[in-house]
Amino acid sequence: MSLSLTGTAFFALLIAACVLAVVAALLLWPKIPGPRPVRWLGRIALIGLCQATAICVVAVWINSSYGLYASWSDLFGRTGDTGPVAMPGPPAQRAKFTRGDNGIRETYFRGSRSKLSGQVMVWTPPQYDEPAYRHTAFPVVLLLHGVPGSPQSWMEQGKMPGAYERLLKAGGTRPFILAVPIINPGGVDTDCSDVRDRKVATWLASDVPELVRSHFRTGRAPHSWGVLGISTGGFCAVKLPLQYPKVFGAGVGLDPDPLDGTGSTLSDPELRRRNSPTRLVRDSKADVGLFLATSRQDRVSPPRYIEEFQREAAGSRVRLKTMLLATGGHNYGTWITLYPAAFGWLGEELGEGPG
Repeated sequence: MSLSLTGTAFFALLIAACVLAVVAALLLWPKIPGPRPVRWLGRIALIGLCQATAICVVAVWINSSYGLYASWSDLFGRTGDTGPVAMPGPPAQRAKFTRGDNGIRETYFRGSRSKLSGQVMVWTPPQYDEPAYRHTAFPVVLLLHGVPGSPQSWMEQGKMPGAYERLLKAGGTRPFILAVPIINPGGVDTDCSDVRDRKVATWLASDVPELVRSHFRTGRAPHSWGVLGISTGGFCAVKLPLQYPKVFGAGVGLDPDPLDGTGSTLSDPELRRRNSPTRLVRDSKADVGLFLATSRQDRVSPPRYIEEFQREAAGSRVRLKTMLLATGGHNYGTWITLYPAAFGWLGEELGEGPG
């Protein structure tokens, strides 16, 4: 059985190898036989082994924290699995979901409208398979990762779906289908915007919902669809309901990137302006709900981003809720702390609907 690049077992194995390398260096240092040049080469090799294992431990920790590479295939550029790769995907066809750990299903497909390819993971709540809910069309929440990051980041660092399921069992929210798409297909970040030759907004607002609706028992109206994102994904979760109110009825942005677009990856000023949530909410007539949260200590997403957005939203129909934590950095520890408030609010905004 192969070890996952982002799994706990592989990380623990590397730590053990690092410790063994140090122990070996201590024990073998005075015992290397041969003339002086050979002994020096042997000791250099021992030092190199210690450094190499230590570097591997740090590199894997950084990769797991930021979701830089989701799998071995992703790391080495192989395309034989379902992970995201920086190249076009297969021709458009009916996607097939495979079931993995924790009841999570995943697929890799090419969107018929965006022509983009990428990974989508889906989890259904326990109620989905219960007889009492067999005719229920469930609401859906898209979880949008940050950049760098990947869908697996939600599972490894975001503790999904376990954290949400515990909240659900405690009565803190309603049952949602969780869908986790890649937000930068091919490894190109556009802030979830449609740009030339790369229609990422279309991927998220059209192709991914169509995929989920065709395989799962979901509601179809906007009040059955929401988005929750962190960092860059938080920016997207605020933007998409404003741009696509006929698709998404609610969005949650946790520690979002600058909402005025100043931190955008888009180089074209006009394109950046059209995709700025602050500008979008100023002119919006959309009847959607938005929940924005950050902390006073977050230097990446300071409170002024949300305060400016709040001022611009004052004259719109948007139902805006904000939350400011006293402490917390730009990390999953803070975002997990916000889960109860975020999912509780989504439980009020979203509901079942006709399938």
